[in-house]
Amino acid sequence: MPATTTTAARTAASRTAGTPRMTVTGSTLVIAGPPAGASRPPRTPQGPYRRLFARPGTRGFTAGNLLARLPMGMFGVSAVMMIAGQRGSYALAGAVTATGLAATALVAPWTARLVDRHGQARIAVPATLIAVLGSLSLIACVRTGAPAWTLFASYAATATTPNIGGMSRARWTHLLRDSPAAHHTAMSFEQAADELCFMLGPVLAAFLCSAVFPEAGTLTGAALLLTGMLVFTSCRATQPPVAAAPRKGSPLRALGPLLPLFLVTGVVFGSMEITSIAHLDARGLGASSGLILALQAAGSCAAGLLYGTLRPRSLKACVGALAVLMALPWAAAATGSLPALGCALLLAGMATAPTMVTAMSQVHALTPEGRLNEGMTLAVTAIFAGIAAGSAGSGLAVESVGPTAAYAVPAAAALLALATTVPGRSARRASDRSRVVRTAAARDPR
Repeated sequence: MPATTTTAARTAASRTAGTPRMTVTGSTLVIAGPPAGASRPPRTPQGPYRRLFARPGTRGFTAGNLLARLPMGMFGVSAVMMIAGQRGSYALAGAVTATGLAATALVAPWTARLVDRHGQARIAVPATLIAVLGSLSLIACVRTGAPAWTLFASYAATATTPNIGGMSRARWTHLLRDSPAAHHTAMSFEQAADELCFMLGPVLAAFLCSAVFPEAGTLTGAALLLTGMLVFTSCRATQPPVAAAPRKGSPLRALGPLLPLFLVTGVVFGSMEITSIAHLDARGLGASSGLILALQAAGSCAAGLLYGTLRPRSLKACVGALAVLMALPWAAAATGSLPALGCALLLAGMATAPTMVTAMSQVHALTPEGRLNEGMTLAVTAIFAGIAAGSAGSGLAVESVGPTAAYAVPAAAALLALATTVPGRSARRASDRSRVVRTAAARDPR
């Protein structure tokens, strides 16, 4: 075959859409790029969570975040089982844990303010060490029969535990400040992680305290907290920078319209848990009630992950769904059917995560620059205060009207949450608005 014919055949065969063009000049093979406008083979689309954790450094601080967050659902149950088992008094155990919650409500915002002012690593590690020493002191005091006041003092020292969820959300906000959609996905993941840890934490604590030894839950929680915090703070590349400019504005004043919503939402959570425990105990389930209660957390966890792949809804719509679905357990309990109650708790839990994700997004938007961790800690503190109030209120309702009628308390609290939702459009920082810049690269279908 003549050389010219061979060259022409090679060139024609290579001129297919989207493939490089080749030609032979003498003894030289020349490869040209694809013609202008040629389409490239499409890449396999990645899910939003896969894209989220493809960012450098995100997997490292998330691993530490999950390790340190799991003990948040362990410490209360572990302390109650340890103190009640060794001292024989649930009243003392409840008083000690209640004191710890009160101390946390006072200390946590100050710890968060120091984190915002001096950086996560500089404050979180020593604050965690103080909390771990408080846990170890509690174990020692319980074991040695020390006076009751030492138990209160030891557990109060754990109030310095940093808000690891808030610090993780602050990192996502720093990394995704120009990507609102990715930020929404990250906040949904964080809420799902909250639900997962608060679902697994009490189960793990109860198992360790009963199957190993009474102090095992507190000891394991302290070890996980310290290890996770060290891993989290070692990821310096993703840590939000400390603002050099003076911090203006008060998070408390900025979040004033939102804090009642967080407070009443906490009442929903606390009252639903206590009422369900009382109702299931009256049905003779005992220890098996934990599996049914876990359905609410499982529903919230699943809904949180799904919500991260969808377009965010308004806060009013999310709280409205919460108000509707929180009435289902009341109706299901009235039927006397345990499967119906389980399904109702699962559906009620599915309204929790979208509400919290959307409300936390409002916290991000309204909190003054450089004080985000403090703002989120104030929101969490309001939730804890609501949980305490809801637990107490539902306990009184159970005693006065019975465990079935007491389901009216979380249903009414959800309606009150809807009434306290601030009307109007969602706030958004200017830095959170997405920008489209058309360049030559923007026409690349990759």
